[in-house]
Amino acid sequence: MSTPMYSVPLAHRRTENLHIVFWLIKDISWCLMWRTLGMIMIVPTLGAAIFITWRARHIKEDLAHNLAVVFWISANAWWMAAEFYEFDETVVWHGITGRQLALIPFCIGAAILLRHYLGRLAAARMGRLDRA
Repeated sequence: MSTPMYSVPLAHRRTENLHIVFWLIKDISWCLMWRTLGMIMIVPTLGAAIFITWRARHIKEDLAHNLAVVFWISANAWWMAAEFYEFDETVVWHGITGRQLALIPFCIGAAILLRHYLGRLAAARMGRLDRA
């Protein structure tokens, strides 16, 4: 029995690695309260995540996880902006603060992964999942 191999083209791996650099710069800027750089870094960080998701859309496993990352970065960027512009503790709607609005994309990402893994579990129980 051979183990299936999964390989990533070098150009794709470089994009993924650069995405990590963007994300770190964004979060370091957030930590140091460098508002301008932090806000600018949302664009390449989220853009790279969307590009990676689009490029790997044909693999269900990657699509689910990459979509979750897109929503995670969106939530993270919203939370950062809420702190930068000081509406993180401001009630914006029915007792919900600016920071808590980040729960919307966080929960969407979590729901995508929950659906993915529950689908895998159901498929495994029905004997349709490859034993990779």
